[in-house]
Amino acid sequence: MINVYEPHEWKHGTVVAGVPWKNPVGTASGTFQLAAVRDYYDVSQMGAISTKGVSPIPWEGNPSPRCAESPAANVNAVGLQNPGVDHYLVDDLPKLKAMGATVITNVAGHSDDDYAQVVTKLASHASDMLEINVSCPNVSHGGMSVGTDPVALYKLIAHLRTLTDKPMIVKLSPNVTDIVSVAKAAVDGGADALSMINTLVGMRFDTRTGKPIIANRTGGVSGPALLPIALGFVWRVRQALPDIPIIGIGGVDSGLKALEFLYAGANAVEVGSAALFDPIAPLRIARELDDLLDTRPQLANLLAEGKTWK
Repeated sequence: MINVYEPHEWKHGTVVAGVPWKNPVGTASGTFQLAAVRDYYDVSQMGAISTKGVSPIPWEGNPSPRCAESPAANVNAVGLQNPGVDHYLVDDLPKLKAMGATVITNVAGHSDDDYAQVVTKLASHASDMLEINVSCPNVSHGGMSVGTDPVALYKLIAHLRTLTDKPMIVKLSPNVTDIVSVAKAAVDGGADALSMINTLVGMRFDTRTGKPIIANRTGGVSGPALLPIALGFVWRVRQALPDIPIIGIGGVDSGLKALEFLYAGANAVEVGSAALFDPIAPLRIARELDDLLDTRPQLANLLAEGKTWK
């Protein structure tokens, strides 16, 4: 193992829904693969590792092409390809825990029953937190993402709350007209924390053929272009819900941008697209942020107590 970074003594941790993080930076679901990074940095040094979405059975994902570049962004329609929860429980999760990582298991489903099956299986295992991805098309709700309907979201989260005692994060979709009502529904249903934002919907076209580049036609837009949008969502939800822990996601590629999310009211951030270009970006950003917090003791002290800038 050749680690790019030497061991680091973290100075500024945070607390998310009662779970201590060594630092306020985690990986974003769908962008972390242990096999791709374990030779470059010690994953236990991250605040938390949010894993690829886990479904009740293996999902093959969408047909190719799945990705298209865009100015300051990436468009992808991978389709939550994963080997299923049973494989996750005997492979990914034990490996991460053996390395000393704080693990957030991301849960995906195409129906309410899918989510319930995965959460039930995870309830007695070693995940530190669960992150419920409510942006998936959901057959229980006419193919509409449950995360766009406050009533449906409340019912789903309230049911999942009865199945596990683990801290439960709900990952919110930005593809809504009123993020605050959706956030409140998740919290009222029993969410212990919120992560935001998931990807926006977008497209790219091949100008030689006039057809969409991605086989799925539309995909999720991520990357630096999302930063101001995601900050706005986090700030609005923090103003409406002053006490719920929030993990900010979207365009974080430096310690300074992570710091913006903390000033917007987040307890922590997750790094996504930056890790696709630079596998060691999450740890680099965490170290940059740790140094930046040296000169911001008021913010650092709030985070250490599980509080936020408001």
